[in-house]
Amino acid sequence: MWGAVIERMPSREKLALGLGLGGIIVLSWVYTYWLAVDMRTVGAHHHHHGEASQLGALFLMWAVMMMAMMLPSALPMVTMYGRLHQGRWPDRSAALPVWLFVLGYVLAWTVFSGAASILQLWLERVALVTPPMGILESHAAAGIVLVLAGTFQLSPLKNACLTQCRTPLSFLMTAWREGRAGAVTMGLHHGLFCIGCCWALMALLFVAGVMNLLWMGAITVYMALEKIAPGGKAIARWGGVALVVAGLLLLYRG
Repeated sequence: MWGAVIERMPSREKLALGLGLGGIIVLSWVYTYWLAVDMRTVGAHHHHHGEASQLGALFLMWAVMMMAMMLPSALPMVTMYGRLHQGRWPDRSAALPVWLFVLGYVLAWTVFSGAASILQLWLERVALVTPPMGILESHAAAGIVLVLAGTFQLSPLKNACLTQCRTPLSFLMTAWREGRAGAVTMGLHHGLFCIGCCWALMALLFVAGVMNLLWMGAITVYMALEKIAPGGKAIARWGGVALVVAGLLLLYRG
């Protein structure tokens, strides 16, 4: 049944989707870069504004960062959803449902961004990280984060969530919902699996600095390889081993 409805989206819609998502990803990275190179402004914001303003700035930073880092690896799932929708209803445009699916996905990561911004503000208040870069103060704390992230990479939960992210057709076959609300729900559902797969890797941002662009880029590429590359599950496991080893070395030094 499902094999018969997998068709290519019309070229015009596919181009519009690619340009739209590509534009969001590029603008997200540009905004993040602007924040990273303008640390004096960010630092002044931290020191001269109230807690609510600081939390709002951190939330905006995390929300944009999550779009920059997570949307690239979500493209295969979004494209597959569009192809399935177009195949089921050839006479209807898939543009709106696809964007609603993306909206659901972004909503999931927006909630995560809220939690991450609250965590970062608390870590700054208790002097565990240095504002505004968000770098953990001690080697011991960084080592613990590395070990925990590496351990999670080797866990059954990580494997289960990664499986959902690596198999777009299988996910959509089992999670399909009709209508506009269904599109948002499916995107949200996929976003939750994605959070389950990647939350520990996001914690690594506190090791080298939340606003460290090279570190962000490396994590983004690694997450994309996990989800898209043929040997993605092996990459996740070996990455977990490497993180545990690196963490133990930091703990030994610290």
